[in-house]
Amino acid sequence: MMLNSKFVLRRAFQCALLVPLIVVLLGAGEPDARFKAIGHRLVCICGACGELLLECNHVGCTYSDRMRSELMDGITRGDNDSLIEQAFVQKYGPTVLAAPTTSGFDRTAWVFPFVAFVFGVIGVVMVVRAWKNRPTAVPAGGVPRIANSELDKFREQAREETDL
Repeated sequence: MMLNSKFVLRRAFQCALLVPLIVVLLGAGEPDARFKAIGHRLVCICGACGELLLECNHVGCTYSDRMRSELMDGITRGDNDSLIEQAFVQKYGPTVLAAPTTSGFDRTAWVFPFVAFVFGVIGVVMVVRAWKNRPTAVPAGGVPRIANSELDKFREQAREETDL
């Protein structure tokens, strides 16, 4: 079955019009989305709130507005995300980043919580085993406690001996 050449040409023309339209519409909200994404990876350095840059609600904060405008300037210049973050790190120091980088000594900030969790679980398991396997305590009178299975054996013997 052969396809109609008019149909094929019409489909190709529709696709040729649709692809640029999709590309233009997908990039429509990009500066705002980038602003939000980068702004949530940076911390306000005012020292009073300790909030993310876009969530700083400290009354009279002199840093957050300036930092937000610097962020928007970087986006409008066309800088990529890592370049903008590096500019903030150079100006305000590494504490401006909300999360540590994944290189160098900062990698320990990512690894240490998992290592601490594993050691914590191992420690809890060891303590529970130690409690479970500890010897039974001897009462003050010096007679050791008897387990329920031993008591059941003595009860059965007492029943047999008292039956006539």
